Amino acid sequence: MDETLVTSSEPPPSDGDPMDVVTEPHNPNDNQSASSSDSDSESDDEAQAALELQTLETELSTNPANYDAHVQYIKALRKQGDIDKLRLAREAMSELFPLTPAMWQQWANDEISLTLTSGNEGAIPTVEKLYERGVSDYLSVSLWYDYLSFIQKYDSSVRECSPSGISKARDLFERALTACGLHVTEGCKIWEAYRSYEEMILDGMDKTDSELREKQVQRIRSIYHRQLSITHSDLKSTLLTYKTWESKHGNNLDVSSSNTDGLSPQVASTYQKALEMLTLRADFEEKIVKSDETDTERLQSFMAYLKFEQSSGDPIRFKSIYEPRVKSLYERAITEFPISSDLWIDYTNYLNKTLKADKTLRDIYDRATRNCPWVGELWVRYMLYLERCHGSEKELSDVFERSLQCTFSTIDEYVDIFLTRVDGLRRRITFAKELDNGLDFVLIRDTFQRASDYLSPQLKNSNTYSLLQIHSYWARLESSIGKDITAARGVWESLLKNSGSMIEAWKGYISMETEMAHIKEARSLYKRCYTMRFPGTGSEDICKSWILFEREFGSLEDFDHASQKVTPRLQELQLYKLQQETDEVEDPPTRNRREKRKAAASAAASNEHPPAKRQKDKANKVEKSVTQKDKDMAHGENEPKIKNPTPEKPKLYTDKCTAFVSNLNPKANEEELRGFFSDVGGAGEIRILKDKLTKKSRGLAYVDFCDDAHLEAAVAKNKQTFLGKKLTIVRSDPKGKRKVSFGDDRNSTKQGRGGDDTNSGEHGHKKVELKGKNTFAVPRNVRPLGWSFGNEPPSAATSTTEGGDEKPKSNQELRDMLLNKK
Repeated sequence: MDETLVTSSEPPPSDGDPMDVVTEPHNPNDNQSASSSDSDSESDDEAQAALELQTLETELSTNPANYDAHVQYIKALRKQGDIDKLRLAREAMSELFPLTPAMWQQWANDEISLTLTSGNEGAIPTVEKLYERGVSDYLSVSLWYDYLSFIQKYDSSVRECSPSGISKARDLFERALTACGLHVTEGCKIWEAYRSYEEMILDGMDKTDSELREKQVQRIRSIYHRQLSITHSDLKSTLLTYKTWESKHGNNLDVSSSNTDGLSPQVASTYQKALEMLTLRADFEEKIVKSDETDTERLQSFMAYLKFEQSSGDPIRFKSIYEPRVKSLYERAITEFPISSDLWIDYTNYLNKTLKADKTLRDIYDRATRNCPWVGELWVRYMLYLERCHGSEKELSDVFERSLQCTFSTIDEYVDIFLTRVDGLRRRITFAKELDNGLDFVLIRDTFQRASDYLSPQLKNSNTYSLLQIHSYWARLESSIGKDITAARGVWESLLKNSGSMIEAWKGYISMETEMAHIKEARSLYKRCYTMRFPGTGSEDICKSWILFEREFGSLEDFDHASQKVTPRLQELQLYKLQQETDEVEDPPTRNRREKRKAAASAAASNEHPPAKRQKDKANKVEKSVTQKDKDMAHGENEPKIKNPTPEKPKLYTDKCTAFVSNLNPKANEEELRGFFSDVGGAGEIRILKDKLTKKSRGLAYVDFCDDAHLEAAVAKNKQTFLGKKLTIVRSDPKGKRKVSFGDDRNSTKQGRGGDDTNSGEHGHKKVELKGKNTFAVPRNVRPLGWSFGNEPPSAATSTTEGGDEKPKSNQELRDMLLNKK
């Protein structure tokens, strides 16, 4: 039972010990104290309820889409008994969300108890409207049954069986049968109520009017025959009831048997067919009503049931039979799972195949978008349906505006909605014979402008294809329908202003001018962009495209001029490409660089020992080597050991075309980062650095690119926002070209990388040159540790330096000097 509209304010009974009532002496002031305590408790409850209402009102004012807050607010108002606020709260919620059948029943019952119990029949239409709104949200047999009972009880014309009342009741019963008469488990309730109403009419007829009574008997018999041809769970009991009824009206049938003896062949045939269909569906019905299964399992059971229904029989030949049954099953599933987007999409797919432009689908599409407003595909289908049904511009505009107020999971859904709206406007302007008032190209231009303003910031970094699609479509319609070439050029210029490095934008702009035979304008675009650097081979492509353009459309002078401009540019690009390939070939592996650093470090460490110690160590090493060799020969191990002929090659990272990304969002993954560089192209391996202990991202990453052109384009995206954080993107330099000397080491570095091989194992420095104003702070005789004089002759190493300073003494020389002094 539903809770009452206004709850009782009586306090709960005391939980004290019963013995206290006997032992405690009676105090005359106890009654007054108890009354005061009850009053305080009521005051506390009222204050708590008021605070709860205020909190819920604040929440709904800031977040009207909070479904749970609406439910709690209605519940609190119903408990408090504030009728006016309760009605407003229910209306506000019903505008945003479809209400459940239980909520509609509660609303209708509250209105009945407040208005009709006092004999106010003027409130009957108000309650009828509530029931009408309720049965349109979801399929509910119980709500339809309450609606029919309400009409029979409170509508005097129906209750008194007047001609208008009978007509009204029959129409309502037929609507109820259309909606839920095919419900396998509960539909029989509506059939029984319909028969009971018709039998009540029969009982009230004049017994002397045999013709009228026979007509009414035939009407009731027809209802029985219709019910016996429908698949429902009470099919056998309905047959027995029908036999009993026929026996009362003069037909001798065996009321104790469930066979079809004595029935007309047509009724018997349809009954047996319905019984066979019920047997085939029994397992499906059992699975979808199981209470011990999870929602996911029950939804899968519904989908399997639907697939079975759609594959049963011939839906084209017997469309009037199979289509209502499938539709009824979809409605049952929607009632159980109203926010399943997959279910709504499957439902609308089925309706598009079977009903297409049927006007009854308008309500279904509206319900679909109200239950799942976050699914862009449903809004697109809704607009296409309205266009097929020749809906008015106001209807299409309202649906479009409603869709833009929703939040979708991907930016592509917004793009699809904008383009669907433009498609519809274009078709109606181009092909419609009679245009609606106010339907003009201005609507298309405004829609494109809104799409550009809203989507460009998001598409610029993630989906350049959609951005190009919108502007290309816009410019074409400006020139073809709007007949405004200046506006079309303005569309392309706005795109180039925001995405000038997108070669497809330049090609699209040039293609438009070429198709319209604007050769001069197309040539000027080539002149603007041929020197620009595009990702990949874009720069070469645009140069070659210019030459081809002049060959097909230009004069000889134009062709020569383009060749003079393009040839040096192509040579420059080719030279740059060869240089990149050469650098990749000559770049030593990381392992070789590491071995050279180790060799240099060991050489520097050996110089720290005195000559005597170095000779001793060398002798020990030679002795150990000879001894080990003798042992091997003594054991017959004089054959050389064969190593693995195909050793595993270490993975090489040239670091020539690698970008270093910092300030990365810790939640970003490799695919999202690759998507960020999708407009640049050429992205290879992506390595996000993670903490060794926590395995969480450190906010740093390396991104390899196929060539330097793509790398430069990626570096150009520096300081752009990605997942809420502004990235820092630079060219990776893990070798660390450190300025180890105090002077200009560019020549020495160049020599060390690609110059004289005799000095390749060292740092390539032959001199330590001091430059700049602050050289006074550098010690005159100190050089960085580990640095040698390379190819200088030994005499130079033992002589004084260029500046005339003495070479620092070794440790052994210092010892000899001390001994000589002694």
